[in-house]
Amino acid sequence: MPTRKVEFVNAAGYKLSAKINLPLSRAPYPFALFAHVFTGNKNLLSARYISRALTQNGIGVMRFDFTGLGESEGEFADTNFTSNVEDLISASDYLAEHYTAPSILIGHSLGGAAALFASRQLDNIKAVVTIGSPSYPEHVTHLIKDSIETIEKQGCARVNVGGRDFMIKKHFLDDLRSQDHIETISELRKGLLVMHSPQDTTVGIDNAANIYQLAKHPKSFVTLDGADHLLTDKRDAHYAGQVISSWVTRYVDFPEDEKLKTDEQVVVRLEDEDVFTSDILAGHHALIADEPTSFGGNDFGPSPYELLNSSLGACTAMTLQLYARRKKWDLKEVKVHLTHAKRNHHEDDMAHPEEKSSMIDRFERILELKGNLTMDQKRRLLEIAGKCPVHRTLSTPQEFVSRLIEDEEWTIEKSEH
Repeated sequence: MPTRKVEFVNAAGYKLSAKINLPLSRAPYPFALFAHVFTGNKNLLSARYISRALTQNGIGVMRFDFTGLGESEGEFADTNFTSNVEDLISASDYLAEHYTAPSILIGHSLGGAAALFASRQLDNIKAVVTIGSPSYPEHVTHLIKDSIETIEKQGCARVNVGGRDFMIKKHFLDDLRSQDHIETISELRKGLLVMHSPQDTTVGIDNAANIYQLAKHPKSFVTLDGADHLLTDKRDAHYAGQVISSWVTRYVDFPEDEKLKTDEQVVVRLEDEDVFTSDILAGHHALIADEPTSFGGNDFGPSPYELLNSSLGACTAMTLQLYARRKKWDLKEVKVHLTHAKRNHHEDDMAHPEEKSSMIDRFERILELKGNLTMDQKRRLLEIAGKCPVHRTLSTPQEFVSRLIEDEEWTIEKSEH
């Protein structure tokens, strides 16, 4: 997913740091604004993988650091819940000026409560999503309950939240207590999706029930069964993003033709923070390539060699069906089982397997043919499998031409045999 680092100025004059994730599709596309957890930042795993799932489904995402957190300016001690809401409004204004006004507001934990309050002031927001969010902002004080008395008496105290120390002032507590969550939620009048885990020990699921009961329709609830509060398992975060992507289609308009235009057949994009997870646009179809978790990937899609095997298998199945149809043979179903491996080319090279000249690619293809076919017909189909176009491409010399898009005259050509 293409990522752009930007800064915008909030109502207090501070520069806030943000990342904008763009889908591999042609603008215009809907935008979502993401509010992170209390004392968190825009780079938390949950924010990154929810954003990735959204961009894969054609939704742009802006995630930013609240004042005094992450890479944003300002002092956290001078902020409160109201300033978080104001930061969301400033972020929405930035998107409206430089991209498209966001139509989706997503908040995680206290960010979800801030999203509910901010959405009432933003007419452009059509859908709101809360993830593990408290039903009332003051709920967050249970994280600092041992310091509340000190804050009340002395006006401030240094507290530890999530393994880090933060200065909390009395105005933070006063501001939380002044928020009218009942009126805010009951008068929302926007599409609402409440997502929560029954196993959340930080913000109990009764908070989700309260939000849902207070809100008027249209509203939905999705359980994140088995997930923890921060969605530290990236599979939970990715699942949440996929559900959100599907749910918002009821409330947000998507352009009919949103695919990226290119003069080439395939576009592959990989950002540095994604390591292996690559977005692919093949013709008009969006795909993902990845590596398994055992290799350091996220396992969100097939590996490059699995995609190569898939190409060979798909071409084989298509070729066999076309041949059988032309011959009027009763071929009901084709399954092509494939594996790829490197093996030694010559027995003499067994002692030096690391040398490239001693290794060749071995594709093993096993056909499973169903239908009223004779053994001679099946054997003939096995022969035809070797004539599919991808098989011929892999088994004949290839020519590779590589060039930089900025330097059309400089190319590297290489032939393989």
